[in-house]
Amino acid sequence: MLDNRPTLPPEIARRRTFAIIAHPDAGKTTLTEKFLLFGGAIQMAGQVRAKGEARRTRSDFMQMEKDRGISVSASAMSFDFDSYRFNLVDTPGHSDFSEDTYRTLTAVDAAIMVIDGAKGVESQTQKLFEVCRMRDLPILTFCNKMDREARDTFDIIDEIQENLAIDVTPASWPIGHGRDFLGCYDMIHDRLELMSRADRNIVGESVRLNGLDDPKLADHIPAAMLEKLREDIEMARELLPKFDQQAISEGTLSPIWFGSAINSFGVQELMRGMADYGPQPQPLKTDARQIDPAEKKVTGFVFKVQANMDPKHRDRVAFLRLASGHFKRGMKLLHVRAGKPMSVSNPVLFLASDRELTEEAWAGDIIGIPNHGQLRIGDTLTEGEAIRFSGIPSFAPELLQTCRANDPLKSKHLEKALMQFAEEGAAKVFKPAIGSGFIVGVVGALQFEVLASRIEQEYGLPVRFEPSQFTSARWLAGDKTAVDKVVNTNKQHIATDHDGDLVFLTRLQWDIDRIERDNDGVTLTATKEMMV
Repeated sequence: MLDNRPTLPPEIARRRTFAIIAHPDAGKTTLTEKFLLFGGAIQMAGQVRAKGEARRTRSDFMQMEKDRGISVSASAMSFDFDSYRFNLVDTPGHSDFSEDTYRTLTAVDAAIMVIDGAKGVESQTQKLFEVCRMRDLPILTFCNKMDREARDTFDIIDEIQENLAIDVTPASWPIGHGRDFLGCYDMIHDRLELMSRADRNIVGESVRLNGLDDPKLADHIPAAMLEKLREDIEMARELLPKFDQQAISEGTLSPIWFGSAINSFGVQELMRGMADYGPQPQPLKTDARQIDPAEKKVTGFVFKVQANMDPKHRDRVAFLRLASGHFKRGMKLLHVRAGKPMSVSNPVLFLASDRELTEEAWAGDIIGIPNHGQLRIGDTLTEGEAIRFSGIPSFAPELLQTCRANDPLKSKHLEKALMQFAEEGAAKVFKPAIGSGFIVGVVGALQFEVLASRIEQEYGLPVRFEPSQFTSARWLAGDKTAVDKVVNTNKQHIATDHDGDLVFLTRLQWDIDRIERDNDGVTLTATKEMMV
C-alpha cells in the first residue's frame, strides 16, 4: 500500500492488533494459550479440559465456558513478543455468538484464521471470513492439528482458495502428517523446523539450511519423505502464488503456516509472521472524517461491554479500541453520545483474566474501562471532537422468546438484568407496547441457555424462557408522521429496544412487506448502526 500517511511513532508502529477466527474445535483456544505462553504472559499453558482449576484455560473465564469448553465472550489480551506489542482479541467461535464476533472484527487490523488439517474449511469459518473480506482485513492462516490424520496439503490449500476466494501462499510446508508428522520446512527462511514430541510446551529444534539441496536434510528426514518434500515444494513454487507483502496487506493473499498448537509447533513461526507481515494500526472511519493513528489527540470507540466480569463487584467493563493518540491514565475524555466529559481514572489492560491498571496506552491498544453503565457498544470517546465511528453493526435476532422471572415479584430485577445484557450486546431485549414481560431476541438457541444461567448466577434470579408468538423483529425508520401512523394502527406488534428505538415484531414476512407497501416513507430494517 503506497500511501502518503505520516510515519507512525515507534510505540504505535510496534503494535499488532488482531483477532483469531475459527470454527468451534479447530483449536483456537489452544492457539491463544500458546501465544500467551510464548509472549511470556503465562507460565504454563493449560489444556482446555485439563483437570484442576490451576490449569483452566486462561482466556475462557465464564463458568459456562469452562464447563462446555467453548468461548462465548470475546476477551482482549495484551502481551509483548520480541520488540512488538500484540493485542489479541479472542472471538467466540460458536455460531450462536456470531454477532459479538462481527463487532469484535471492527476493532482489529488483521485476523488469524485457524483451520483443522482434517476438516478443512468449515461453515462457521466461512461466515467469519466473509466479514473479514467486507473489511479487507489482512488474514494469516494457520492449519492446525497436523499431528493427527490430516488431508493432503495441496487439497487443503485448494479448498481455501475455492471456498474463500482468496489466494494462498505457503509460508511453511508440512513434512508428513498424523503419526509421521516430523515438522515443517520454513519456505520464507529456508530452514527446517522439527517438532519435539517429548514436552508439549517446548519448541522443537530449528536447523538452518542452504536450500532444499542441503545434505544436512538427510540427517533429519527419512529418504522417502525427503524426496516427497522436495517434489511438493517444487510444485508449490510453480503452481501457487508468490509471497507478496502488498497483496497480504490488501487482504487478497493469505500466507499459510502448518503446525500443531497443542504441541507448541508452528506457533512461534506464526507469531513471527504476524510481527513481520501483519499491519500496523490502521486509519479508521468516522461519520466526519478518517482518523489516522498518528494523530496527537486521543480517540477511541467501545466495541464490547462485558458485565459482571467479577461477580463479586457487579462491575461492567467497556472495551475501548484506541484509534489515535497517546492515552494517559486520569485523562478527561468527551463521551460523545452523552455530550459530557468523563474522567478515565482506572483503565485496565488484560492479560487473560488478570487485569492490571495501566498508566498509558497507544493507538491500536485495547483498554478496559470499568463503569456503571455509562458506556455502551458504539460509544466514542475523544479529546473534544464530536465524531462517531461508523460500521459497528447490530443485527435483527433470528430467535425470539418471552422471558419471565419464576417469582413474579422480581420483575423489576429482571428488567435490570436484561437491560445489562442488552447493553453488553449479549441479546436484544424488546419491551412490547401492550402486555407485560420482555421479549428476548438472540442469534442462536444456545444463547438462551447462557442467558438463563448467567441471570441466575449473577443476579440470583431463576427465569424461564417461553416460546413467543413472534419470530422476527425489524427496526422502524422513516418519516415521523408515517411511523406514528404505523405504531397507532399496529399496537400489538410494536415494542421498543433497550435504546428506546421502535421495533416491529411479527411472525410473517407478509406483515413486513404489507407495512412497507401501505406506508410510504416507512422502512423496516434488519440491521441498525450502533451509533447513538
